[in-house]
Amino acid sequence: MAQAYTADDVADRPGPRGGRPGTSRPGSRWRDGGTWRRGWIPAALALLTGLVMLCHAAVPNTVGNLGSLLETFLPWVGLAVPVLLVCALLRRSATALAALLVPAVVWLNLFGGLIADKSVTGGNLTVVTHNVNAGNPDPAATAKDVAAAGADVVALEELTGQALPVYEHGLAAAYPYRAVEGTVALWSKYPLHDTAPVDIRLGWVRALRTTVTTPHGDVAVYVAHMPSVRVQLHGGFTADQRDASAAALGRAISAEPLPRVVLLGDLNGTMNDRSLAPLTAQMRSAQGAAGDGFGFSWPAAFPMARIDQIMVKGVVPTRSRVLPDTGSDHLPVAATLRVEG
Repeated sequence: MAQAYTADDVADRPGPRGGRPGTSRPGSRWRDGGTWRRGWIPAALALLTGLVMLCHAAVPNTVGNLGSLLETFLPWVGLAVPVLLVCALLRRSATALAALLVPAVVWLNLFGGLIADKSVTGGNLTVVTHNVNAGNPDPAATAKDVAAAGADVVALEELTGQALPVYEHGLAAAYPYRAVEGTVALWSKYPLHDTAPVDIRLGWVRALRTTVTTPHGDVAVYVAHMPSVRVQLHGGFTADQRDASAAALGRAISAEPLPRVVLLGDLNGTMNDRSLAPLTAQMRSAQGAAGDGFGFSWPAAFPMARIDQIMVKGVVPTRSRVLPDTGSDHLPVAATLRVEG
């Protein structure tokens, strides 16, 4: 005889593997076969993120200097990876998780080498560069902080006529030699000679070149403050003046007769920015060679980019670091170099 069941009887019957009808066991959505069919949007965004990082040099500068803008903040593009990871987990999408491997691997290939500490022991010349900010409310305190770093050579940028005597007074005891040209200056524990301004196509002086006579031989030192760049809604990333100055400075350094060259300054650009190629093609970054981490120096309140640079040719960086806040809108950066006679 056929047996009749009530609705309650049906509801109480065990479902597959003991579960109730219409319910799924924890984790079953990862095993339902749909994990490869879900999450196509985060997967596509992940692949696009990897492509942007991998092919950043192909992003044109013809419209708003978008390529340079991207390259200035390129390491931060990697933040898309954890965001998309959360999306992939919420969607329980194996497709999105697999696609995330692409930007993760690309980011590690581009920037993984910057994470580890590459400093080594040794070095016989320590240099510091610092944009002290023309609107600095306490230049005396900034000068004291810079002197406390104990560097052999100190380059300062964005000096005003009013603040210059304050820095001269604050640094005189530790640095008997100085060279001043326009709004940039160099203080040194070692003698300086052949100091001259460098024309970086601005119409006023924001760069100099001098020879530092160290115990290990002469070193040509350039100090430069490149024109500022702006990010505007209608004009994009305006960097034409900076780019022209980089080209002019690159020509000057290329013609430098001394084999040992150090460039210190606020270049208003990162080592990833193609517009600094006239410099990066012939010099290397002390931070990239001997730093620990990204070494972001601007803005001081929340550093997002390394635009203050120490670049070298003919000398060996052994350590590079960012110094504490001095009251400026930039952080000072330092490097220890090995000058071989």
